[in-house]
Amino acid sequence: MKPAAALFLFAIGMARAEEVPSGAQIQVRLESAIASNKSKAGDSVQAVVISPVVVGSGIVIPAGTKLSGKVKEVQASKSEAPGAGSDASATPAERARLVLEFGDLAGLGAKPIQIPAKLVDIDNARETVDEAGRVLGILGSETLSAQMDKGLEKLGQRSSGLAEFLRAAKGAFVKQADAEIAYEPGTEMTIELTKSVEVKGAAAGKAEIPNAIPQEAELMRLVNALPFQTMAERPPLASDVTNLMFIGSQERVTAAFTKAGWTTAEALSQKSGMETVRAIVENRGYRQAPVSALLLDGRRPDLVFQKQNNTFAKRHHLRIWRRPEAFQGQTVWVAAATHDIAIEFSPENGTFIHKIDSLIDRERAKVTSDLLMTGMVAGLALVERPEVPRESRNATGDALQTDGAMAVLLLGMK
Repeated sequence: MKPAAALFLFAIGMARAEEVPSGAQIQVRLESAIASNKSKAGDSVQAVVISPVVVGSGIVIPAGTKLSGKVKEVQASKSEAPGAGSDASATPAERARLVLEFGDLAGLGAKPIQIPAKLVDIDNARETVDEAGRVLGILGSETLSAQMDKGLEKLGQRSSGLAEFLRAAKGAFVKQADAEIAYEPGTEMTIELTKSVEVKGAAAGKAEIPNAIPQEAELMRLVNALPFQTMAERPPLASDVTNLMFIGSQERVTAAFTKAGWTTAEALSQKSGMETVRAIVENRGYRQAPVSALLLDGRRPDLVFQKQNNTFAKRHHLRIWRRPEAFQGQTVWVAAATHDIAIEFSPENGTFIHKIDSLIDRERAKVTSDLLMTGMVAGLALVERPEVPRESRNATGDALQTDGAMAVLLLGMK
């Protein structure tokens, strides 16, 4: 069994126990709402660290540390004026822009610690972050909705009546994409230190690892006796690898994910399918979006959770199956967690499919870290599985790479 700390702690190279080096990344979660068409330069922004920063064997910045900052620059989007293609005086389209400046870490000493850092990533966002740390919004002309409008404009040159009918149908079915940058509390970001920062000794300490799960030998036997790969329903192909186990009641599992900001998924249906299409065309999120059917021992999952931001193309998600086995008299759940990072149309399947991050251990760590933040994890283990292949592919052809281990989280009996 591997050390449980490997699930959520990471080393940052050789450094003194009280210094966080330049280039170190800090995962944070917004506690403030920000928007390119509502926020103003100078507005306060609050966030919280969601994964501990470790140097050597000591936590230098623990999860839960508060981080304050401000909106440094902000610019709302500008839509291209009608007829811009032929009128040189028309207003050109301009991307929304947002620059955040994070400054002070609180609670690590007698006074806040100033950190020189820049934004490097917005988790599951449709926007991009450039090398200077600026968030750049989308252009309406880049969306699928705008491409449909261009097609209808060309059609109108040949058949104005049909084009007008289809334009009216499109208007009733979908909305124009909102090009503004808008992040709600709970949005997760990565910032990177641009200079090293020294933290006083009071802040550094030994990593606080959750309790070990008792009866280690029994747990190892159980984990290694379970099926480790799911199957797609149609066509029946080997797919995602299971990488998480939860021990506890359904109420505890659901409560933990809800507290961590995850949402459930709607069942696959005509209604949810239509809403999925609208989300893709409008380039927006769909937080209860359905997931494709995967089977474990011939059964569909009992629970599905996901975490999105503002685009259906990207999401964290996992399928969870209740097992007939029990551990210490408690219910056992097995999950396969993957991170959707893009979406594309598959001619073979006749539908849109997600592409996933091949390094699936990162999603295992993400789920573990999120649940640890809730305070509902009573025990933690990382169990090796020698029989799990280190490299494989899922049903849609994405490569899967893993160390083969399963994270086990004891959620208690409450």
